[in-house]
Amino acid sequence: MRMTEIDYDDSMPIDGYGPGFFRIGGKVVEGAVTLAPTGLKSWGGYEDLDAILALVGRVDVLFVGTGTEIAHAPRAFRERLEAEGLGVETMATPAACRTYNVLLSEGRRVAVALLPV
Repeated sequence: MRMTEIDYDDSMPIDGYGPGFFRIGGKVVEGAVTLAPTGLKSWGGYEDLDAILALVGRVDVLFVGTGTEIAHAPRAFRERLEAEGLGVETMATPAACRTYNVLLSEGRRVAVALLPV
């Protein structure tokens, strides 16, 4: 089998995560975060829409990591983002991290909003 190195261009992949933190682009970041090709920002949770609304028009889909277990995002949160034309996919944080990295490596316009595990 031939192995090839994944190229993320200038974007930062999610290298790992643990209780209350993420390792992104080689740095440890505590707490909830948003990550997109435009950069990494801390995130205040579902009530903090500013960082996410700034992504409208720059990404096609937002993966929302809900923590250790999958949970529904609040209806108002989801409806506001979808009204702005941003696709929203909710999943457990580990799955959101993996999905983000795969699509990022394909050059797709994706972002994540992650609650820590």
